[in-house]
Amino acid sequence: MSTEEPALRITNVSKRYGRTLALDGVSFDVPRNQIFALLGPNGAGKTTLMHILCTILAPDSGTAEIAGFDVVREPLEARSRLGIVFQEPSLDDRLTVRENLNIHGLVFGVPQPLRRQRIAEMLELVELTDWADKPARTLSSGMKRRVEIARALIHDSEIMLLDEPTAGLDAQSRQRMWEYVRRLQTERQLTVLVTTHYIEEVESCDRVCIIDSGKVLAIDTPDALRHRQGEQLLTFSPRTEADRIEILKRFPDRLVHENGNEIALNADDEFIETFLDQFGNRVRALSTKVPSLETAFLSLTGRELRDREADARERTLAFGKRGGEHTR
Repeated sequence: MSTEEPALRITNVSKRYGRTLALDGVSFDVPRNQIFALLGPNGAGKTTLMHILCTILAPDSGTAEIAGFDVVREPLEARSRLGIVFQEPSLDDRLTVRENLNIHGLVFGVPQPLRRQRIAEMLELVELTDWADKPARTLSSGMKRRVEIARALIHDSEIMLLDEPTAGLDAQSRQRMWEYVRRLQTERQLTVLVTTHYIEEVESCDRVCIIDSGKVLAIDTPDALRHRQGEQLLTFSPRTEADRIEILKRFPDRLVHENGNEIALNADDEFIETFLDQFGNRVRALSTKVPSLETAFLSLTGRELRDREADARERTLAFGKRGGEHTR
């Protein structure tokens, strides 16, 4: 793969489930050797896109390429470049840690001597050498995630896909897992595509793609996304409804968000002076702050909580659990 060719190229990809448009013309490139985050609320389309990249789903339209290989026309070549950590746990709990890694290496055709070497290297990297011969069911959720990361690299993959890798983990396990990912990315020159709805996890990523309702809303570095909201935010509460209406009418282009009685406007020092001269006696609880990535995210996706029905995948998982309980 040339240095100019992106590790991942997604071009105008759309996917529909019945009447629900899960992906709506999504396009972006992921450069080599970067940690690229897909940030979006639940139901944004992140996992659907991951499943297309993994060749589990085919897009209704558009193309997706892994290291130059089309995921529909050349799925085996595309898949061989990927290491994947799915959102749902995927280890065989009846097998030991070593056996889980060994089977993965067998599936990808890694020769036995090299397979043994890589298993040892990966277990040392994720600090689980002492657990190699323990059944996977004896590991904590965080340890299982580390095994899945090790497994994804047994076949010397060059691109890692992580779908909500820290969901359900405690704060310490989440931090530790990210330490492993960053170290792996640096040491092995990996390209990492990660989906998450934890905003704090993308602060140190190279680039962030904010996605919602199947559409790409913004792509940039974390700093650039923050500064799209202005150098400062002026946050305040109007004294009366009439004050609120007049302020919003006076500065419609500066509105970042409105939450209840709290309003936030883009501001610089000159604007703050002008605002205080004109409306200083008509507001209370006034403050200024540098915008955060969360501010950028909320201004693009909105603040409202959007409840939704379980999708087909979630319903299938729920049915499987009920079925398992019924047959025991």
